Amino acid sequence: MDSCYLIDRKDLVLVIIDVQEKLIPLVEDPEEVVKNIQKLIKFAEMVGIPLVVTEQYPKGLGPTVREVKSLIPNFKPVEKTSFSCFGSSEFREKLEELGRKTLAITGVETHICIAQTALEAFNYGYTPYVISDAISARSKLNHIVGIERMRSCGAVISSTEMFMYEVLRDAGTLEFKKCLSLLKE
Repeated sequence: MDSCYLIDRKDLVLVIIDVQEKLIPLVEDPEEVVKNIQKLIKFAEMVGIPLVVTEQYPKGLGPTVREVKSLIPNFKPVEKTSFSCFGSSEFREKLEELGRKTLAITGVETHICIAQTALEAFNYGYTPYVISDAISARSKLNHIVGIERMRSCGAVISSTEMFMYEVLRDAGTLEFKKCLSLLKE
């Protein structure tokens, strides 16, 4: 997908990277990031977008935060030690099974696991669509540098609200009305 076109929901996967108990309290605006990820999970369920969740070395960094985990039925994260999610064969297999090529990326940290996953996505034929207000890092500088690096390499940079409206496309649909309360949050 060329980054100058609107996103195609039939080709989309929501990727939630390393939103874990010992990482989230350390990043900038943790409440806002978790709130936006929760909103995106609810939205994905409403409009039928599949999701994949990862955990970076959960023995050391703990499990995914309850606020996120509790919204996902049959929660089964991909455990990894590589910073890029593509370093995990299980992650690559899950994406392959879904057969979709656009990754809406959320989680932490912007300049490490998010950036490495987004940049490596190109090597595997995926388009990274990074939700800038649903990612974070321990420092504002690393967050900004991570976003700039991904943008300069061709990743699409968006926001939670922009993403949801782009997927919905039309205010005159029943689906839009169903999602309206979520959009107003």
